Amino acid sequence: MEVVGPIKRIERLLATSVEALYEGAPLTAPELDVLVQLRHAEGPVIARRLAENMRCSRAAVSKTLAKLEKHGFIERRPSPADRRAALVTVTTAGRDAVDAMFPRQLAVEAALLKGLGADRDRVVKALNLLEQVLEQRAGGQHA
Repeated sequence: MEVVGPIKRIERLLATSVEALYEGAPLTAPELDVLVQLRHAEGPVIARRLAENMRCSRAAVSKTLAKLEKHGFIERRPSPADRRAALVTVTTAGRDAVDAMFPRQLAVEAALLKGLGADRDRVVKALNLLEQVLEQRAGGQHA
């Protein structure tokens, strides 16, 4: 718990800190995370690949995509190469939502982390190393 406990608490603190951004917003934080991935993709993305890239379960991504599609933020269509796979693209409304919300979230996160000062680079390197170690232990499997 020496490492895991603080990481869990940090995750909760970060989530709580950005919560206010989403009050009355058309998106939740997880929905914005998916839209950001799609916004910066070069062309349509296979839903399965999106789940892998985000280290999320396919079920969680599928549920989020259904909500985003319902609100007109994305479009899904069958892949011509594999009818079982869905190709996902962000719509103009989705791009606009990302362009409005994402910079605000980044600003909140930057303000929160400003207190790290000169230690920031060391913290980032340590967290990246921890992620790599955990990925290797998990055999590259995602949640």
